[in-house]
Amino acid sequence: MHRDGKYVYCIIASDYDCNFGPIGIGDENNLVTTIGFEGLCMVVSNHPLRKMIVSPENILAHQKVIEKVMTEFRSVIPVRFGTIAATPDEIRNLLQRHYSEFSELLHTFENKVEFNVKGIWKNMDTIYKEIDVENAEIRAIRKEIEEESDPELKKKKMEIAGQIIQKYLGKKKEQEAINILKSFRRVVFDLRENKLNGERMFMNTAFLINSSREKEIDNIMTDLGEHYQDRIDFIYTAPLPIFSFVDLKIFPEKWEM
Repeated sequence: MHRDGKYVYCIIASDYDCNFGPIGIGDENNLVTTIGFEGLCMVVSNHPLRKMIVSPENILAHQKVIEKVMTEFRSVIPVRFGTIAATPDEIRNLLQRHYSEFSELLHTFENKVEFNVKGIWKNMDTIYKEIDVENAEIRAIRKEIEEESDPELKKKKMEIAGQIIQKYLGKKKEQEAINILKSFRRVVFDLRENKLNGERMFMNTAFLINSSREKEIDNIMTDLGEHYQDRIDFIYTAPLPIFSFVDLKIFPEKWEM
């Protein structure tokens, strides 16, 4: 048997206890509530005092709770996935010790949300043809390969050509992303570049915006979709918790920051 602790989702400012319903992480749909100290609260649910299992289901559940809280509060500071306190008193003590720090974070990110845009090329044949046209180095080595009669040398030159093409593909991804990012400059506070997956994805960017400007973002995405309809697929998700801009780590062993 494992003793229950308190799984922590995020921090909010509230002078009253909150009940967000039975949406907590775990199999039993645990009730999500708050534990507070002088107007600062951690949003929590019961969870056994053992290491949280890292799974897509649990990560999604963690995010969904925070998204629910975001519908009711203008400033929500997410806490890193897997954070569990042993007792409510540990939470209150931490809120007291870091009261100024948490209050400042809540003020800084008031009315702020994250949105993510992925840009994916529709046709890689078109992209590789453009790379050939734009880069004399590639055209030159392709000609050398065509004229090479020695199989071993031809193979080596093909390997070199592949490396050169990948180099220019990376540069093309960077330039394509720069062109897209220009559309967002007037509406975003900050951005973070995330990992690209596969040769077709050239952009995976998290933006920090004021929640009041979500309609402007929708309009920008509509314009981009129409302008690049034959070239790019855009995947757009918003509003999201500000995970890319706040990585609040709390260590359960000593319940310290």
